[in-house]
Amino acid sequence: MKNIDILCVGEVLVDFIGHQHGVLINETRDYHRYLGGSPTNVAMNASRLGLNATLVAAVGNDGFGTYIFERLSEVGVDTSQIKTLENKSTSVIFVSRSEGTPDFIPFREADCCLDEEQITDEILSKTKIFHTTCFALSKNPAQKTILKKAEAAYNLGCQLSIDVNYAKKLWKSQKKAFKVIKAYCQFNPLIKISEDDMLRLFEKELPHDDIFQFFHDQGVDTVCLTLGSKGVKLSQKGKEVIQLPAIKIEQVMDATGAGDAFWSGFLFAYIKKKTIQECLDVALKLAALKLQNVGRLPDNINVLSQLL
Repeated sequence: MKNIDILCVGEVLVDFIGHQHGVLINETRDYHRYLGGSPTNVAMNASRLGLNATLVAAVGNDGFGTYIFERLSEVGVDTSQIKTLENKSTSVIFVSRSEGTPDFIPFREADCCLDEEQITDEILSKTKIFHTTCFALSKNPAQKTILKKAEAAYNLGCQLSIDVNYAKKLWKSQKKAFKVIKAYCQFNPLIKISEDDMLRLFEKELPHDDIFQFFHDQGVDTVCLTLGSKGVKLSQKGKEVIQLPAIKIEQVMDATGAGDAFWSGFLFAYIKKKTIQECLDVALKLAALKLQNVGRLPDNINVLSQLL
């Protein structure tokens, strides 16, 4: 019985998002605290959409760790697989508040300390989607743990997923990043990438078809490329590319987490066995909702009724 809709594996962070809009970190005067980390955002969004979401992560035994448990429990995320460490502090990230991909400075301690005992075969046998990120894969021991458990998940019939949110400052080398990404792609994950991610990963602008082909060549069937204000393109191996425009909004309040909101909506609809077109429609609606709110998705909106 697969009763875990989505198992999110990777970084849980405390985000300090700049209060000043449209400036880089060097000009940001003050920050507001939010719960962050891409897998964390996806787990919280999924839980608020009514899915059963479990987060596999690590925090320090400190005030930020306590804050994380409280916030996740509030929205119903299963925190039983989050490890608390005595000798590491909870990871923190400072983020600029911007319309495009934000500038950030990470202070990483606990987030990468994932071990195999946190992801048992029993858990995987109950899981529909195993989701992680490039951020989580950038550092050991999490990298080794995730790759090993991704293979186990694949063999147990899970659908894998990854946000290829590559950032050069998190990796030892671009060569290592490619090696790890290719290793994960062997398990045919649903892939979410952005134009900015691809520019950073390949260090040059590539035609969208070349990006799709790169991932298809690694054994991936479905690749979703987000284009910011220009919408989204999705390529399924052997099928025509689908392109949809973004939903127009009057003012972007905060772009942090918009990609996570998009992918949460996509995976939600995917789990509900919607068509790929419907998955994209839901994803775009959730992203638009996020762009209009600083921090996380708003509390006072019944997100589910907005989408379906």
